[in-house]
Amino acid sequence: MTTAILSALPEEQGSLVSALEAPERIEHASRVFWRGRLEGHDVVLVLSGIGKVAAATTANALAERFGARRMVFTGVAGGVGEGVQVGDVVVATEYLQHDMDASPIFPRWEVPGYGAVRMGCDPALAALLAEAAAEFAGRGQGAAAARRVHRGLVASGDRFVSTAAESQRLRRELLAAGHEVLAVEMEGAAVTQVCRDHGLPFAAVRTISDRADDSAHVDFPAFVRDVAGPCADAIVHGFLRRLQGL
Repeated sequence: MTTAILSALPEEQGSLVSALEAPERIEHASRVFWRGRLEGHDVVLVLSGIGKVAAATTANALAERFGARRMVFTGVAGGVGEGVQVGDVVVATEYLQHDMDASPIFPRWEVPGYGAVRMGCDPALAALLAEAAAEFAGRGQGAAAARRVHRGLVASGDRFVSTAAESQRLRRELLAAGHEVLAVEMEGAAVTQVCRDHGLPFAAVRTISDRADDSAHVDFPAFVRDVAGPCADAIVHGFLRRLQGL
């Protein structure tokens, strides 16, 4: 059973490609896919690019061209939830699109045709990611020793949230509607929707690179360069080691 592992940026993918056994490079749909084995599993690694459309087209190719039977997204996100700090890890249990608004025809944030604002991740895959993330966090030293693992709702949108005012407004509006969001990013909700269409299990893990505030544009480049890769390596390897039997 092939497991697809997606990331938006090369830094978020870490050294996973170089760790592949019997790697095979395949170009398809303007993407480079790497097929091989990792921790005893058949995998396909790919960079989706940034944004919901790029993520959706990549996920669809994984399902239809590469026969992926499960998908995992690894990368970074901006923290917006109470107590979600830079360096923490968020494992998504549900996703919503914070920029979806087909009102007044549909309620705000509801995805037309699905009758729901939130779409759930696969509980079993999310649990394994959380275990792998906790193992990674437990190895932290110095400032990294304070790293925490959170599980909950993540929001995606085609916008890099980079001011405190926008972050606070987004969190306030969603919270008023009963949606307590931990983090924001730009791809996961789209992959969740594609996986739902194909009946495939999906889960995602995000390391918090910034607080989605006025310093986000400063924090982000350094974080993805210095921290995102090692996080992806450790968590993905730990996840795959736990995957036996699913």
